[in-house]
Amino acid sequence: MAAGKPRIAKDYDKLTEELINQIKLEYPFGFEDNLISYKNAKGVKISALPFENEEVYYLIKMTKAEAQQIIEEDEDYDDDGNLKEGFAEEVAGADDVSSDEEEEEDSYDTPDDDAGDDDDD
Repeated sequence: MAAGKPRIAKDYDKLTEELINQIKLEYPFGFEDNLISYKNAKGVKISALPFENEEVYYLIKMTKAEAQQIIEEDEDYDDDGNLKEGFAEEVAGADDVSSDEEEEEDSYDTPDDDAGDDDDD
C-alpha cells in the first residue's frame, strides 16, 4: 500500500460499476485466492479483497464463500471462474462511448462569441 492513500473498507455490493470493472481486470481468475484477513477497529477478524487504484486503497469485504458466489453469478466470468476473453476491450469500448457522449454534451454548452448579444450588429 502506498503511503498517504486513504484506506477504505467497503462491501462489494456497494461499489460502482466502474470500480467493479477495474477489480475484475485486476483479478481475472477470481477473488477467493487473493483474500486477506485483518482486524477491524472492534477487533473482529474481517476477510477482504485488497484493491488499489490511484487515489484509494480498498479492502472489499467478502468471505471465501461470497467470493466464489460473486464469480459464479457474474456473466463476465466463464464456468471455470476466469474472466472471459474480450472483457477488457468491452470495458475500454464503453469508456470510449462515455467520452464521446460527454464531448457531444460539452459542445452544446459552449457560450456564444458575442457574449449573449442576440443583435446582428
